[in-house]
Amino acid sequence: MAAREPDPETSPEPDPGPEPLTVPSMSAGPDFVLRPWEMSDLPLVREASLDPYIPLITTIPARYSDAAAEAFVRRQWERAATGAGYPFAIVRSRDRRPVGAIGLWLGELPEGRASVGYWLTAPARGQGVARAALRTVTGWALRDLGVPRLQLYIEPWNTASARIAEDIGFRREGLLRGWQQVGDERRDMGVYALLNGDGPVDGRAVTAD
Repeated sequence: MAAREPDPETSPEPDPGPEPLTVPSMSAGPDFVLRPWEMSDLPLVREASLDPYIPLITTIPARYSDAAAEAFVRRQWERAATGAGYPFAIVRSRDRRPVGAIGLWLGELPEGRASVGYWLTAPARGQGVARAALRTVTGWALRDLGVPRLQLYIEPWNTASARIAEDIGFRREGLLRGWQQVGDERRDMGVYALLNGDGPVDGRAVTAD
């Protein structure tokens, strides 16, 4: 299960000279925590690299090596340090095992837009992980950061991700034909959006009174 991660090589850059970002640690319900990436997360990168889909839509290395995995983790640190966005590892609370990733990407924030992307390894799917992580990041981005518009890009076949997004409050706005290079082909992407003034996020108020 995944929603497309923007490519740092092609996404619009933030304003010149952005401030470095501090990635916080946040509870995502009783069972999961979102935290900054650590070098101890290399086993998660290894597991994700073996997935048939995750390396196609993210910068996870398709062929695992410790060097490539360490470079991936450093890229996450660099994205925060350069103001590009907030990359989180999704960690199970009971045993501190990382099971996926979610990011809030700010390249288009000067235009009032930010994007969310996430992925989970196969054993973590179907357990409410994506819902908890997406709900947490969405509420934080709209309430605390004041982002006017959040966007998600999801392939049309990925009905599980689409359902989660819609349940939280994202609305499908249309189909972007040939939007994303996935492997050897251009693929369509559905675009989903949630505005700061749209109302509750999964039963919670978006903006504080």
